Amino acid sequence: MAASTPNSRPESPPTPSLGLSPLSRVRLDELLQEMLDRVGEVVTSRERLRALLDAVVAIGSDLDLRTTLQRIVQAACELAGARYGALGVVGPDRMLHDFIVHGISPEVHARIGDLPHGRGVLGLLIDEPRPLRMPDITKHPKSYGFPPNHPPMHSFLGVPVLVRDRIFGNLYLSEKQGATEFTDDDEEIVVALAAAAGVAIENARLYALAHRRERWLAATAEITSLLLGEVRRTDALALVARRAREVAEAELSLVLLFDPEGETFTVEVVDGGDEAARALAGTVVPAAETSFGEAVAAGRHDLVDDLAHAAPWPALLSTGPAVIAPLATADTLHGVLVIARGADGDGPATDDDMALLSSFAGQAALAMERARGQEERELLVVLEDRERIARDLHDVVIQRLFATGLQLQSVAPMSIRPEVAKRINAAVDDLDATIKDIRRTIFELRTPMSAALRTEIREAVEVAAESLGFRPDLELTGPIDSAVPDQLRPDLTAVLREALSNAVRHAQADRVSVAVRVHAGRVSVTVTDDGVGCDPAAARGGLVNLRERAERHGGEFTLRPARPRGTELHWSVPLGD
Repeated sequence: MAASTPNSRPESPPTPSLGLSPLSRVRLDELLQEMLDRVGEVVTSRERLRALLDAVVAIGSDLDLRTTLQRIVQAACELAGARYGALGVVGPDRMLHDFIVHGISPEVHARIGDLPHGRGVLGLLIDEPRPLRMPDITKHPKSYGFPPNHPPMHSFLGVPVLVRDRIFGNLYLSEKQGATEFTDDDEEIVVALAAAAGVAIENARLYALAHRRERWLAATAEITSLLLGEVRRTDALALVARRAREVAEAELSLVLLFDPEGETFTVEVVDGGDEAARALAGTVVPAAETSFGEAVAAGRHDLVDDLAHAAPWPALLSTGPAVIAPLATADTLHGVLVIARGADGDGPATDDDMALLSSFAGQAALAMERARGQEERELLVVLEDRERIARDLHDVVIQRLFATGLQLQSVAPMSIRPEVAKRINAAVDDLDATIKDIRRTIFELRTPMSAALRTEIREAVEVAAESLGFRPDLELTGPIDSAVPDQLRPDLTAVLREALSNAVRHAQADRVSVAVRVHAGRVSVTVTDDGVGCDPAAARGGLVNLRERAERHGGEFTLRPARPRGTELHWSVPLGD
């Protein structure tokens, strides 16, 4: 046995071959590597599945629709590894009405401009709602290209979002991170997310509908409680318009009363909107010249894209989508309720919104019916009193005055002194004049009243008093109720309201006086304040409308400084025949 050298190292034991040839060992290594790859895929799939479940829980944790849509887009981008994502909401016209984006800053989004309309590649998913995946969207034959300031995009994955078998919108993902295109696994997991998103969207929509229904029912209950007490038409209509605008989250609401004899609509109440819209109060619009007259006469709602094209308004009235609902009971059309959104508002109302609005409009019509019944009863009481007073004046007062005049006339020749006879004759003349005045009063009392114009004037003054903090002085002169024709009354009340509104908003006055006079074949409205005054040459908006209302009836409108300070507004038109 040979001795080992001092620096020699012991040899390592040979690796056991396990009876495998070199070729078999290579094959075993490949199988082991494949098994490790499969294990890695299983682990990755499990992690993505857990991420999908977390995303489903996240998007279903909020019942606000807008927040839910934003979470869906964010979750889709995270699951598929996309840099950019968007969810396009498809409207009834098969166009995109909303576009929720992720991955693009608000500044870039603002520079891009308007939303896409759903054409080109985006429109493919609308026309054919099935998953769409491509390595480069710019090379597709239907690609429209991108607008200026839009970030470059190539890889693309689109998946439809269905709600109860109806297309709600589409998920658009772009720019796969870490790869040139999206994979089959990406498509499958986004399809699964879209299915869960449909359920979350439906829940959010049902919650939003329940919330809107609760608000409409509360407004309807308020109108119902109004029916239980004393109803004033102006107050009832103002409440209807205000609640309808608030609950519908609209920009403008109008109440138009229908006149079946003249077949016209009169703008009775304006709530919200700008100065041009508020100046419409009192405007008379022929029903035949409106786009909604035929529909509401048949008891149907009408939808318009812009109120500017719905009727020949005297002032510019440009809005967004608007709903016109009839205010009708049984076979009687009282008017219409108009609810309009702003020019940049949402799309038209849904069927659910229309049903809720219909119920509210029905209650509003009942309020109008009750108000009209109360006004008619009050009018009958007034007419009875007027007839009684007229009869007493004719049968008692005039007869006594006439008898007194005859006695004075018989005594006058007996007077020795000429000045005494002259004074007796003057007294007889005064009695004659008094009898004529009383007979004129009797005629006024027995003249049928089509409407209490004096009441409307007083109501307008009372409304202004609430904003001014004091009650304006009011002077009514002449036979206002009987002499002012029906076609002139809406313009007169509109002029008075606009004049008082200007005094409230601009005058900063301590005193306001209103005078409405009927004299010498004309009716005039004069509103004077002691405020800061205004430049007549700078009149615009509502004041221009007042001038137009005067010129339409062959009248005149002036705006001049008052003495010692303030402004005097004078509007006068002839009464006609």
